[in-house]
Amino acid sequence: MYKVRQVLFIARSNFRKWHRNPQIIMCFLLAFIFCFLLSDKVMQFAQEHGTYLQGMEAFIWTFGDAQSVLAISILLLLLFSDMPSLSNEVPYLMVRTDRRVWMLGQIVYLISATFCFMVFILLATVLLSAGRAYPANLWSDTAAILGYSGIGEKIAVPSFVKVLELTDPYRCTLHIFLLMTGYAVSMAGVILLLNLFRSNGGMIGGVVFSGFGMLMNPDIVAEWFGISMEKIRFANIISGWISPLNHATYYMHSFGYDNLPKLWQSYLFFSLFSMLLFVVSLMKIKNYPFSFTGSQTAPSS
Repeated sequence: MYKVRQVLFIARSNFRKWHRNPQIIMCFLLAFIFCFLLSDKVMQFAQEHGTYLQGMEAFIWTFGDAQSVLAISILLLLLFSDMPSLSNEVPYLMVRTDRRVWMLGQIVYLISATFCFMVFILLATVLLSAGRAYPANLWSDTAAILGYSGIGEKIAVPSFVKVLELTDPYRCTLHIFLLMTGYAVSMAGVILLLNLFRSNGGMIGGVVFSGFGMLMNPDIVAEWFGISMEKIRFANIISGWISPLNHATYYMHSFGYDNLPKLWQSYLFFSLFSMLLFVVSLMKIKNYPFSFTGSQTAPSS
C-alpha cells in the first residue's frame, strides 16, 4: 500500500502543475473552441428546421467520424508534450522512491488526465447544445432527418442509419467516449515512450501516429491497392482493422452484418497496445539519463 500511495502522490503532483499553467489553459480553451466549431453544423441545422436534439446527440454526431476524433486528439500533443515531467521536485521524489514507482505515477497521471480531458469534451458539447436538447433516451427528429434523408452526408454530419436503428443515445455516447479515450490514451502512451528515447521524440511520434490513421482512410487504401469503387467495401474493412483512428470511430465497427472489428475487439486493441507502451516505458526508465536544470544526475533505483 505504501508504494500505491507513492504512485498516487506522484500523479497528484503532476496535476498540481495545472494551476495557472498557460499550456494547460490553452489546451482546454482550444478543445472548447473545437467543440463549438465541430458541433455548430448540427446546432444550426436544428435551429433552421425547428427541431430539438437528444442531450448527447451533439457529442455523438460531432465525434462520430475519424476527422473529428483526430482533430481533438491532436491537442494531446500540447497536453503531454513535456511527459515525463522533470520538474524541480523530481530529484527529491527519486530519493524517497525508485524509478519504477515514479514512472507508474507518470502513467497514472497520463491516464487520469486523458480521462479528464475526454470528460471535458463531453460536457462541452452537452453544454453547447443544452438550449435545444432534452434528456430522454430517444433519438430526436433532428437525428432522423440527418440519417434517413441523406442530408447529414451533404453537410458533413456523420449521422448513420445503422447507429440509429441498432443502439440508443446514451449507450452510443458511452461507446464513443470509451473509444475516444482508448485512442487518446494510446496516443499519449506513444508520446511518453518516445520522449524517453529522444527529446521531442514524442511530438514527432504523436504526429506520425495521427498521420497514419488519417492516411488509412478507405478511399486512400482503395487507391493504394488499386481497389475499384465497386469493391470499396474491402478497403473499408482493411482500414477498419489496421488503423487505430478507425478503431476509435464508432460507425467503423461491425453491428452483426459485416467484417469490421467488433466494439470489444477495439477495446481489446487499445488496452493491449497501451499496456505494451507502458511496459516498454517502465523498462526504458531503468536506463533513462535524467537531466535537470543546472545539473545532471542518473539516480540508481
